[in-house]
Amino acid sequence: MSRNIKIAPSILAADFAKLGEEVGAISTAGADYIHLDVMDGHFVPNISFGPSVIKSLRPWSDKLFDVHLMIAPVDPFIDAFAEAGADIITFHPEAGPHGHRTAQAIRAAGCKVGVSINPGTPVSVVEPFMGDIDLVLVMTVNPGFGGQRFIEGQLSKIETLRQWIDASGRDIDLEVDGGINFDTAPKAIAAGADVLVAGTATFTGGRSAYADNIARLRSGT
Repeated sequence: MSRNIKIAPSILAADFAKLGEEVGAISTAGADYIHLDVMDGHFVPNISFGPSVIKSLRPWSDKLFDVHLMIAPVDPFIDAFAEAGADIITFHPEAGPHGHRTAQAIRAAGCKVGVSINPGTPVSVVEPFMGDIDLVLVMTVNPGFGGQRFIEGQLSKIETLRQWIDASGRDIDLEVDGGINFDTAPKAIAAGADVLVAGTATFTGGRSAYADNIARLRSGT
């Protein structure tokens, strides 16, 4: 397999009392991206954090900040997240009526553009965005909470998107988030993923284990 597999630890699984130190630790341990899940209690049934927390974490890492906005509406908050230090901003097409406008606004704010699909969202929703995005995020759980079981039926979406991305000739990350662990990571990679979001699997065992956890996830073994 020639794809370069990237690991994006989700800080939802980190020790929030020491969040800056945790971000620094996973960066040193080999994380490629830092995955930041923003939830509003409206679009998804949980509340996490906003731009101020991301801004406070920015000095702790020089890795790409991969900001997943599970919020509605998205457009009024794009500039705030960009200014806080986001490098990639991912939105859900269901969160607003004009997805292309959202993608354009993210690009105009100086960030890479990601689009995410939930388990109940057909893969065809992504097709109109293929020329405008840098990342596709396939949710393999219903978003809102960590620690859920990987939904195997989403593997076919990953396979389809891999074909579309390869055919496009564009440099688009194919990211998978939800239930990624040492058993499911190889399945996601085999289906075509090249970025794995992993919360519990990264942070299990404390900081002395982070480097080994990240390396094992990346190897797909």
